[in-house]
Amino acid sequence: MKYRQLTKEQFESLHEDFARFLATQSIDVIEWNQIKKEKPKVAEEEINIFSDVVWDDVLTKTNYIEHFSKTSLNLFKCEEKEIHRIAIKINWDINLLEQEGFEWLMKNPMDNSVEIFKGSKPYNSERNIEIFDLIEKGSSISKGEIFQYFNQLIN
Repeated sequence: MKYRQLTKEQFESLHEDFARFLATQSIDVIEWNQIKKEKPKVAEEEINIFSDVVWDDVLTKTNYIEHFSKTSLNLFKCEEKEIHRIAIKINWDINLLEQEGFEWLMKNPMDNSVEIFKGSKPYNSERNIEIFDLIEKGSSISKGEIFQYFNQLIN
């Protein structure tokens, strides 16, 4: 397995997509129920393959991710060959995990207590695997507004 199996909630929300996935393999509902009952390992394999297909699709379409902690913010722009990072650190008693702290940062990005670093690097391994790893470590897929905001400020 390339990534990880979808959670039960994710899998249930993609129920129709999974049915289409099985249909491409000429497996109907009756046959699927039989496989689940008689060949649980085969059923598990199908779910794993489907999970990888879904993750690959989502990750390929991902252009921005972000990771918040209490005193820092990491913003990533995921291009095809390289990843760009803007790291923001607050050296003051501000909690970026709370709305008030985040709003303070957005209003005071050039405050003396705010450090901003920027860097880029090529991917060490496959692009989607590196993005997946960042998501598994707590990053979230975003639309990139915060990245773009800070990128304009520092350029």
